[in-house]
Amino acid sequence: MHINESAENYLETILRLSEILPVVRSVDIATELGFKKSSVSVAMKNLRENNYITVTDAGFIYLTDAGKEIAEMIYERHDILSGWLEALGVDKEIASEDACKMEHVLSKQSFNAIKEFVNANILKTQ
Repeated sequence: MHINESAENYLETILRLSEILPVVRSVDIATELGFKKSSVSVAMKNLRENNYITVTDAGFIYLTDAGKEIAEMIYERHDILSGWLEALGVDKEIASEDACKMEHVLSKQSFNAIKEFVNANILKTQ
């Protein structure tokens, strides 16, 4: 399952918005990310064509199982990495921004090692 960073960000955003909104629309994604609606429309078309999302006639966006799997993976990476950086003393906003960059480039092996370390050494002390 190889997908580009931009698509991963869109899927993660759809997941996060679906947790707080009754339905997710392109305009919600554009507002959340600060992008133009036209850019989001192109991205949604690509995600739909690759079977990561479905879009109803009313414009409601839902993650497919494949899309949700990727979104949850990226969200977990963001959560673990930003928490780890904060525990190291990095400002919360900077930690979140850096986690956004790191979450896409780490190998599964490296991420799992970081995750195990954080769970064993940082989360247990909080």
